[in-house]
Amino acid sequence: EVQLVESGGGLVQAGGSLRLSCVGSGFTFDDYAIGWFRQAPGKGREGTSCIRRRDGDTYYTESVKGRFTVSMDNAKNTVYLQMNNLKLEDTAVYYCALDPGHSDCRLVTNEGAKYGMSYWGKGTLVNVSS
Repeated sequence: EVQLVESGGGLVQAGGSLRLSCVGSGFTFDDYAIGWFRQAPGKGREGTSCIRRRDGDTYYTESVKGRFTVSMDNAKNTVYLQMNNLKLEDTAVYYCALDPGHSDCRLVTNEGAKYGMSYWGKGTLVNVSS
């Protein structure tokens, strides 16, 4: 059974930092990308960033570029999202997700929430306060 488990969320002041983790288990897909998505209160789910397992290729949306960094530790089956200079508008539940049929990070980030990734974690809450 494929499982993705996020952790690392919490309450942080604006300008602060958090590092989220996404631990994967139960799969041995040849190629895939892990996307980080978020859903703010009252809003739809949106992609923020992505990393491809095969070569570490990454992609970021403009709203997080320069502030968020995604990385991976294949030995630990873990993907990280380092979030710096957090803003009030970053408050959301953050999810990691993967779809074995898609490893293009631009596509995963921009379209993954719409076409539906195959596997999602349960999310971790990031609350940025002023």
